[in-house]
Amino acid sequence: MTDTNGHDASIARLGSAIGQIKEQLSRVIVGQNDVIEQMLIALFARGHCLLEGVPGLAKTLLVSTLARSLNLTFSRIQFTPDLMPADITGTDIIEENRSTGQRDMRFLAGPIFSHVILADEINRTPPKTQAALLEAMQERQVTVGRIRHQMSDPFLVLATQNPIEQEGTYPLPEAQQDRFMFKVIVTYPSFQEEFEVARRTTGGAAEQVEAVLSPDEIRQLQDLVRAVPISDHLIRYTLALVRQTRVREEGVPEFTRDQLAWGAGPRATQFLILGAKARALVYGRPHVALEDIRALAKPVLRHRIVVNFAAESDGITSDHIIDQLLDVTPTHENELINDGRFQKIFAS
Repeated sequence: MTDTNGHDASIARLGSAIGQIKEQLSRVIVGQNDVIEQMLIALFARGHCLLEGVPGLAKTLLVSTLARSLNLTFSRIQFTPDLMPADITGTDIIEENRSTGQRDMRFLAGPIFSHVILADEINRTPPKTQAALLEAMQERQVTVGRIRHQMSDPFLVLATQNPIEQEGTYPLPEAQQDRFMFKVIVTYPSFQEEFEVARRTTGGAAEQVEAVLSPDEIRQLQDLVRAVPISDHLIRYTLALVRQTRVREEGVPEFTRDQLAWGAGPRATQFLILGAKARALVYGRPHVALEDIRALAKPVLRHRIVVNFAAESDGITSDHIIDQLLDVTPTHENELINDGRFQKIFAS
């Protein structure tokens, strides 16, 4: 009974904290509720986010404000064509002890050694520097020389890219995009939201943001996410969504074969389930529901499936294909198990 009470108390604490975080962010940020929710889910699921949107949508302000509301350290790295890996990871320097005259090597940590990293315009830097983020994101460490240095914990990378200007950019390879739990689309505000932005940002008052959670509390809530139960049916449903994107597999729908060049790998399934567990807690539920899987299908899958040239020329996007997948995948367990097409998928 004690464990159950403790579990329920932790869920209640997370729900309360989420409400407080959103309240703090609303003091500075107008709208962008879906973006904020997906960033928080990624944080509690120990994932990372790729943010895509045109300039001027307050992406930097949103990330820095989130870090302040969570009492986390924050670094913004502006990615440019001349940025080198050592500029973000740090480097070894020779330091002289003035009293003894002895010289020693000392590691000078780069900006990546913070809790929250904003990798601004990540597609403007060469692949060598982009790849420097990979070890940090996946292994939560960086290797300089022969020494491994552990990242901060918690550790969240939020990378932005501009979808408009492609000249002089280095698009992220699919393997690197796959490291990001979510690809989040930051859209224009509504009229009323932009009206409020104009009113706030042209005045003199500056709102203060208060810290809601400590790093220790965030780590406890991240551990709680892993303990959230999920039924076999929802795992099977998640696999059905992901495996239908693989054009060479048995049982995939015709529109997948016609419109996709490549499908999502196993990491999509893992992130979809972990994200669903975190979203369940965010909404105060002790277990995963179908709506959690469906709500996160687009941010998890949109950067893991590759639309072929013919479909792209017809204006079809990965989001359109994900909508079709959600439409053709039965939600009830008996329908899913007994469907002949899905029996082929589960047998392959």
